[in-house]
Amino acid sequence: MILRRAMLSFILGASVAAGLVPAALRAQDKFDFSPEQPGRIRAGTNPDAIKAIPQSFKFAEPGVLTVGISPGGPPLGAYATDTRTVVGADPDFAQLIADSLGLKLNLVAIAWADWPLGLTSGKYDAVISNVGVTEQRKEKFDFSTYRLGLHGFFVRTDSKIAAIKEPADAAGLRIILGPGTNQERILLEWNKQNVAAGLKPLELHYFDDEASRLLALASGRADVIVQPHAQLVFFAARDQNLKKVGTLSAGWPLKSDVAITTKKGNGLVDALTLATNTLIGNGKYRQSLARWGIEAEAVALSETNPPGLPRL
Repeated sequence: MILRRAMLSFILGASVAAGLVPAALRAQDKFDFSPEQPGRIRAGTNPDAIKAIPQSFKFAEPGVLTVGISPGGPPLGAYATDTRTVVGADPDFAQLIADSLGLKLNLVAIAWADWPLGLTSGKYDAVISNVGVTEQRKEKFDFSTYRLGLHGFFVRTDSKIAAIKEPADAAGLRIILGPGTNQERILLEWNKQNVAAGLKPLELHYFDDEASRLLALASGRADVIVQPHAQLVFFAARDQNLKKVGTLSAGWPLKSDVAITTKKGNGLVDALTLATNTLIGNGKYRQSLARWGIEAEAVALSETNPPGLPRL
């Protein structure tokens, strides 16, 4: 119950702190947070994917795809208005996969830290919760990629900044980010490159909480905010005072993929990759992402256990 109340506070809190009380209502004009989800995209069964499930594989519950998901915030996964049902882009994708395999879907809300143990113990069949592929994780888990891991560069709607694609584009800008984040790692490297090239350094502004970051940008104390792309898409729809000027791989300079995660060696991964590629091919996949405004994170092809981010 505490987690559910926290999620409702997450949806409303930053708006209230920034003096934007009606903002969450505007987000509902774009995103559906009802438990019924009448607009959720559905798929038919995929006979080839079903055949790819090993006969020896035992689902956590017969006839059901049990998926662990951490409702960390919209638009990827959050509690609906009933404070019980998990909705968002990841639940939508989980439904498409369950449909493809001819199974019912059971979403199990979990704390992020609990997914590895729950998956290895067989409590759920898969995790669909923004899990990135890393070489370390590949030692214990199999992956079927389904989204790009992206950070976003967002500015105020009245900003004259048109695009940020490379380090030089950010030279001299006042950039908001969280301390100790992946974004900080990347931007510190960008700053080194700019200084070495004789360009103005980046001016990094650190804020611990979401509301303070958004308020700093809205008040003009900084030029750009950088954090996970999907989060900023939601904030832009909710507050209507942000616009996107660029994206950045979360694994920069390497590619970073988000994947369906399964227990290593249980054989389910091939069926999941096949199902995902069929959904990509028939357009259901992109329609599902579009419901939550994150088409920019679409992959062109699902891969089984691609190269992951190296150990740091």
